[in-house]
Amino acid sequence: MLEQFIVQGGRALKGTVAISGAKNAALKIACAALLTDEWLVLDNAPLLSDMLLICQILDELGVEISWNGNQLSLRAHKLRSYRARYDLVRKMRGSFVLLGPMLARFGRAEISLPGGCNLGVRPVDIHLNGLRAMGANIELEDGYVIATGKLHGAEIFPHCPTVTGTENLVMAATLATGRTVIHNAAKEPEIVDLCNCLNSMGAKITGQGTDVITIDGVDRLHGATHRIIPDRLETVTYAIANIMTHGHIYLTNTEAWCFDALTACFPQVKIHNTDFGFLAEGPVTQGVDLTTAPHPGMPTDLQAQMMVLATQIPGRSFITETIWENRMMHVPELCRMGADISVEHNDGANRATINGGLPLYGAPVMATDLRASVSLVLAGLCAKGQTTVSRIYHLDRGYHALDDKLNMCGADIVRSKQEAA
Repeated sequence: MLEQFIVQGGRALKGTVAISGAKNAALKIACAALLTDEWLVLDNAPLLSDMLLICQILDELGVEISWNGNQLSLRAHKLRSYRARYDLVRKMRGSFVLLGPMLARFGRAEISLPGGCNLGVRPVDIHLNGLRAMGANIELEDGYVIATGKLHGAEIFPHCPTVTGTENLVMAATLATGRTVIHNAAKEPEIVDLCNCLNSMGAKITGQGTDVITIDGVDRLHGATHRIIPDRLETVTYAIANIMTHGHIYLTNTEAWCFDALTACFPQVKIHNTDFGFLAEGPVTQGVDLTTAPHPGMPTDLQAQMMVLATQIPGRSFITETIWENRMMHVPELCRMGADISVEHNDGANRATINGGLPLYGAPVMATDLRASVSLVLAGLCAKGQTTVSRIYHLDRGYHALDDKLNMCGADIVRSKQEAA
């Protein structure tokens, strides 16, 4: 049965929240275990439903897996299958990065075309064209990508920077013969973390964090122990919760750079590094004009949370979504709570106009994707009355024990079974 959150709003929050390891780094680094027959040990691994799902997929392939608290150990000594099934892969788009490492090490990979949040069209042509340039034979059969062959180095020129595409090609190139250069590469911190882990396993990667990544292939990779970076998206989400509730939440197990997107978009926000942790404080009194963009621009994964914050800023704000065409489905839900937001569609982008400074009121709302779901919880925290957020399985994909963490700071959030429609 589906679950929901019942949020009683209007409480100032005070306490400490420990930030989890970055989901978007840990998922891909777990897949890197396919590149070696030795143990890969990941510290600070987040206990999320998406992590459990990627472990389920890897386990079915034949990878040995062991959890010890937030330490995840993986060993792909040998595989019993080279096919990642549709009914698992369809639940999470990120699992498509199994393709590169499995093909590189074993010469064969069969991956269902991906799924995940319903944010819009997510083509995988960059992944496939890059692997073809490296010598892979790619066929599509019954909804599966069948990749075979021995990989060699290549110059790859993606038509746009893509996070999962860059990660797939980097992992594939680590065991390819010769040098691979990926131009127009994505630059997200999670990609840097993946490359740093791969280098600790014996890979030869340079340029991570820039738009040109160079990989010199090696014969084999060995095991390693690697600590996952803090989750910058979770960090900013809790920082926004603190600002919106006029609270006093200290954030631990995170780093100063994790706040960069927040302070770039809202310069009035001040980040204090104290003996108790990081503290993000307002007030924010001026409207903003924000546009999502690849790193180091405003992350699309923070658009919904920043929009909720904008509803509480006096005056008019604008937020333009350029990455995913369906990533403003939280707008009508926020309007149900009293927000004044309108959206215009133009040339593939959605531009929201937010007339801020209005009070929010509790209402029944429905989550449509991971980040939309947490934005509705944020709205519920500062709303008058009770907010019921349904379909929170989206939220559990990317936020570990969000209700427990907030309740420890004085929030009133109850997780309960969702009534049938």
